[in-house]
Amino acid sequence: MRRIYYLGVSVPLALALDLAGASAPVLFFTSALGVLAAAALMSDATEQLAERSGPGVAGLLNVTLGNTPELIIAVFALADGLQEVVKASLVGSVIGNSLLVLGVAMLAGGWRRERQSFSRTAAQTQTGMLVVSVCALVLPAVFRLVHGGGLPAVSRQRVSFGSDLEQLSLGVAIILIATYLAGLFFSLRTHRDLFNPEHEDGGAPGWSLRRSAVALLGAAGLVAVASNTLVGSIEQASRDVGLSQFFIGVFVVAIVGNASEHYVAVVAATKDKMDLAVNIAVGSSAQIGLFLAPVLVLLSFVLGPAPMALVFNGYEIAALLLTALITIALSSDGESTWFEGVQLLAVYVLLGLVFYFA
Repeated sequence: MRRIYYLGVSVPLALALDLAGASAPVLFFTSALGVLAAAALMSDATEQLAERSGPGVAGLLNVTLGNTPELIIAVFALADGLQEVVKASLVGSVIGNSLLVLGVAMLAGGWRRERQSFSRTAAQTQTGMLVVSVCALVLPAVFRLVHGGGLPAVSRQRVSFGSDLEQLSLGVAIILIATYLAGLFFSLRTHRDLFNPEHEDGGAPGWSLRRSAVALLGAAGLVAVASNTLVGSIEQASRDVGLSQFFIGVFVVAIVGNASEHYVAVVAATKDKMDLAVNIAVGSSAQIGLFLAPVLVLLSFVLGPAPMALVFNGYEIAALLLTALITIALSSDGESTWFEGVQLLAVYVLLGLVFYFA
């Protein structure tokens, strides 16, 4: 049993602390640990189910269930009207995967090697999807600027953008989902060999189908319980610790939601499996923009106080554009070194510094 599973006791502990009236920062920290443990279990269960399936089904399982913890957290935040936290966590997931995860993977994998190689075609496809998603996420803000609305400021409160931008965001969401489905067909059907050049040895699954399914459902339930407490404590916790909800959404909630996936990418890089590491890091970033963000827009029409418009503030837009730019620059040649990892991490830390003072 993986040691991280022991953190699962944080879920009932968080519930007990909530009933006992514990402080918001304690509740937030305890709930975050519970989400980490449950997300790790969900990741392992998904992997076990994938190993019992064919390549196409395995790929579909990984891409559809990979961001489930983030989706659950975001749904609770939407229901509580924390749309700015949701959008911040979306941006945080994109920059976290492309800068932090890919940076650590390149640094760890390349430290004892002169260089590492990966599929240039697959990397270009993934970065292309990332650019498409970033363009789509930025365009509603451009629309608002052109019509004299200005970019929204960093705020704790939900900002109302009007029905035009809400309808525009709905249209953007539909186009993104259609593009995402086309990308699935491309990567899992017509050009599958480009995205699965490496195979793990000893592929026999260790869990039965029933155990994997039960673990997956149980983990999803634990994530939901912990996420409810986590989201409920964000506002007060941000005040108590002196950090903005904006910063917490970008650099805490985003990391907690897919920390297990981050770990898999880094371990793959240390084993010189950079194709897998790049696919997880950049592919997950693209998936956030192409799938998770539009799904949340659709859900916002039935959850929460009002539909969520995909209008990001200036800091978020700059972060998205810079992330896409440097990811393309450092991954387009199909090779990586440890210093390129340092460069990615430097940009991530710089963004963190700016967002802290935002």
